[in-house]
Amino acid sequence: MRTLVSPGALRSPGGKIGYAVIFGCTLLLFVIAFLFPLYWAVTGAMKSPQELVQTPATFIPNEWHPETFADAWDQLSLGKYFLNTVIVAGGAWLAQLAIDVPAAFALSKLRPKFGNVVLGLMLVTLMLPAAALLVPTYVTITDLPLLHVNLVNSPAAVWLPAAANAFNIYLLKRFFDQIPDELIEAARLDGAGPVRTLWRIILPISRPILAVVSILAVVAAWKDFIWPLLVFPDTGKQTLSVMLQRVAIDMPLNVLVAGMVLAGLPMVALFLAFQRHILAGLTAGSVKG
Repeated sequence: MRTLVSPGALRSPGGKIGYAVIFGCTLLLFVIAFLFPLYWAVTGAMKSPQELVQTPATFIPNEWHPETFADAWDQLSLGKYFLNTVIVAGGAWLAQLAIDVPAAFALSKLRPKFGNVVLGLMLVTLMLPAAALLVPTYVTITDLPLLHVNLVNSPAAVWLPAAANAFNIYLLKRFFDQIPDELIEAARLDGAGPVRTLWRIILPISRPILAVVSILAVVAAWKDFIWPLLVFPDTGKQTLSVMLQRVAIDMPLNVLVAGMVLAGLPMVALFLAFQRHILAGLTAGSVKG
C-alpha cells in the first residue's frame, strides 16, 4: 500500500528520528490541550480573588492559597450537595441498567415482532433537540400518569426520564448482536428462560459494554444542569451543578472555582480509572469476528 512516506524511508535513521519528533510533538500538543484547562482551573482556585481577575492573567499564582479548597467545602456545604448528586446519578445509573439492558437483549436475541420498528422509533428520538422534550417531560413528572403523583423535588424526577436511553440501548444491542446465538440455544436446551439466560450468560460476558453504559449514565446525570434546575426548586435538594450556579453571584470567584474543581474531580477520576473499559466497550461489537 502506497503511503505519503515509504516504509523504507521510515526505517532509515533520518526517518526514525523524524517520525519520533513528529509523533512526540503531536502527543505533546494533545496532552497540553487536555491538561491545560484542568491546570488553569486548579491554579485559579489557589489565587487570590484580585489576582484571579487581573489582566494580564498570571499562569503561576504569585501567592498560593490551597486553603481555598477547604473554604469552598465549608462555605458551599459541598458535602451535602455531593450526597444529593450521588443519589441522583446513582439512581439514574441503576434505572438505565434496569431498563436498557433487558430492552437491548430483547431486541437483539428474542427478536420480537416489529422489533426493528421499535428500535428505529427509539433512534428517531435522538434527532430531537433536548430542549423540545423539556416541557412534555416536565408536565409528565408533575402528574405521573395512572399514579397521579407529583415528582417535583424527588430524585425519581431524574431517574425515570433517564431510564430509557436510546443511545445506550443501541450500544448494548450492537454488543449483544456479536454474542453467538449458539450460547442462547445451549442455555435454552438446558431449560434456562430468557431472564436466567440474560443473568447467567449475557451479563458476565458483557462487562466492557456495561462499563461504558455505566460511565455514560453517571457522567450525564452528574453534569446535567437544566433538568435538575427545573425539578429541584427546593435548594436543599439541588445537585452540585445547580447549586454552584445559584451561589455564583454572591461567592468569591476563587472559592467558586475551587468548588467547581472539587465537583468535577470525581468524574475525572472515574474516567482515568475506567478509560480502558471505555475504549474496549466502544470498539467491542464494531467488527464482526
